[in-house]
Amino acid sequence: MSGQRVIALLGRPDAPTDAVEEYCRYLGDALLAEDFELIIERVDWNQTGWNGALNALRRQAEEWRGAWVLVQYTALAWSARGFPLRFPRFLKSLKAAGAHVGVVFHDIEPFSGTRVIDGLRRRVQLHVMRKSLRLSDTTVFTVPIERVSWTKHEPGKGRFIPVGANLPTSSEASSRKGISTGGKLSVAVFSITGGEAGQGEIENIVEAVRFAASRIGNLRLIVFGRNAQSAEAELTNRFRDSPVELHVLGVLPGEDVVRSLSVSDVLLFVRGPISTRRGSAIAGIACGLPVIAFKGSETAAPITEAGLAFFSPQRKGDLGNVLLRVLEDEHYRTSLAQRSLLAQRQYFSWRVIAASYAEFLGRQR
Repeated sequence: MSGQRVIALLGRPDAPTDAVEEYCRYLGDALLAEDFELIIERVDWNQTGWNGALNALRRQAEEWRGAWVLVQYTALAWSARGFPLRFPRFLKSLKAAGAHVGVVFHDIEPFSGTRVIDGLRRRVQLHVMRKSLRLSDTTVFTVPIERVSWTKHEPGKGRFIPVGANLPTSSEASSRKGISTGGKLSVAVFSITGGEAGQGEIENIVEAVRFAASRIGNLRLIVFGRNAQSAEAELTNRFRDSPVELHVLGVLPGEDVVRSLSVSDVLLFVRGPISTRRGSAIAGIACGLPVIAFKGSETAAPITEAGLAFFSPQRKGDLGNVLLRVLEDEHYRTSLAQRSLLAQRQYFSWRVIAASYAEFLGRQR
């Protein structure tokens, strides 16, 4: 490779898929066109222990003098229980070695929760994120900075770059014309949250899809991604007496995710408020789908320029009503799909994202 070297530094891997590593791989592919070579490295603290990992990083960082090191932050990548107190030590070691340090915040806010331990964890995470902001040469936020609650007194250190879809969408969401769906309208759900939150999501999905099916007849529901298979038994039982054709596919390779979205007519996103860091929602946008979602504190442009149909979680039955409108009104559905395609080209393609990175990475040439 002849391009300028950039290091993407990750903590412990996630399972069964690691969205942050996938993000770095797609970003690296796109950065080649900007004459940068992105190299992925890991701090293997969960295998070697913290002291061993820190010593190994110090030795390795000697080769990174003058290079950009983009450290990928999620709380659980740098701590088993979300207390990433050691994270700033790694940033200091990189700075001492002469690297240019950037922190990419994939976790934008501290974890929520009402228990005493949740409050302590939240204070620790805020302390670590603020300290990381001060230590770094630059930071990347995956939502607009004005939507980040804890950066108000640290102006000028961050930049906003949305995430892209971790999918092989080089054709930029090719047309779905000619794809046979048997005459049925299809609803896609990409990933379900685990635990109690996931139960609430399943309830919302079932209620909305059953309502829409009662009005327009047969529907196909395609559920895939994280925790899809663990929800299969309940979904099968809940749709047993309905005209809904259920397909539960589990975790899929990227090509199969694109294929599943390409035969769908709408994506339901109920895993939390939609924003520019929600990769599973942006996957629908990348594949040219209308996305039904709800707003939150992070919901702002440019995600709002995509083909979004909003529902209110506080209004009983609203998700079903919005889903029914999107499915019944072909003109409305098509206009939303076109907006998603345009937003993908303008804001969420890896080409555009890589160009935003290249803008500041190139200043150190």
